[in-house]
Amino acid sequence: MKVGFIGTGSMGGLLIDTFLSSGALDPSNILASNRSPGKLLELQKLHPGLTVCASNIETASGSDIVFLCVKPLQFKALTDEIAPYLRSEQIVVSITSPVQLHHLESVLPSKIAKIIPSITHSVKSGTSLCIFGSRLNKKDRQSLLQLFSFIGVPAEIPESHTRIASDFSSCGPAFLSYFLERWIEAAVSATGIDEALVSRLAGEMLLGTGKLLTEGSFTPQELQERVAVRGGITAEALNHLRTSLEGVFERLITTTHDKYDEDVQQLDASFGRDGIAQGPLDR
Repeated sequence: MKVGFIGTGSMGGLLIDTFLSSGALDPSNILASNRSPGKLLELQKLHPGLTVCASNIETASGSDIVFLCVKPLQFKALTDEIAPYLRSEQIVVSITSPVQLHHLESVLPSKIAKIIPSITHSVKSGTSLCIFGSRLNKKDRQSLLQLFSFIGVPAEIPESHTRIASDFSSCGPAFLSYFLERWIEAAVSATGIDEALVSRLAGEMLLGTGKLLTEGSFTPQELQERVAVRGGITAEALNHLRTSLEGVFERLITTTHDKYDEDVQQLDASFGRDGIAQGPLDR
């Protein structure tokens, strides 16, 4: 099976690296193209045997599965470029959340999927969000799920939940790391504790908390109740957080959904479709 990657930037490059390091793919299975030849040469040096293609058309036509790893507003130009060279039996996968299945199915002859990866795949963890188009059969779906099971936990979701699910699986590492960054800065400033030490404590705490929520049968509320003894230090601090963060998460969700809707509307226009007005939580 030949797997092509059009775009080898931050996430495209991460997928190539993790598929190879996990054993899901061999360099001889991979074709790649990019606007920057330098990045491709670096990839080829890092993974001998990987095929560097001279054009996106070469990558698209030579692959059984083609990953489109470009920015949302680059999709129309890319699909115009590769559409005449794709076949009905091929699978085209977008890793970009605002690009809708109907956008790609309207202009490409291939089977279409959307899979939203996470930076956590670089350590063989996290969830990949899988949205499958109508042309995919059971075998196609299973092939994609099996491929992504090498680098994390694939989860099939409805397209209407793409944005809110991505807030957790894809954006979540940035949100949580910002929270930890500010907490660590405050701890160092207030007490003089070594930053490297407290950063390690925070990372191990986050790892253990994730395991408790996924493997330990705890809900977030149950975990709080278990740790926060009534009248104790943790309970006092939790009360402070509840007051200080009032409305923050609602505003965070509104922000991500507003930006998502803006991108979808621009894509609707570029693909020649009239967008249907939807509220920020409908997508």
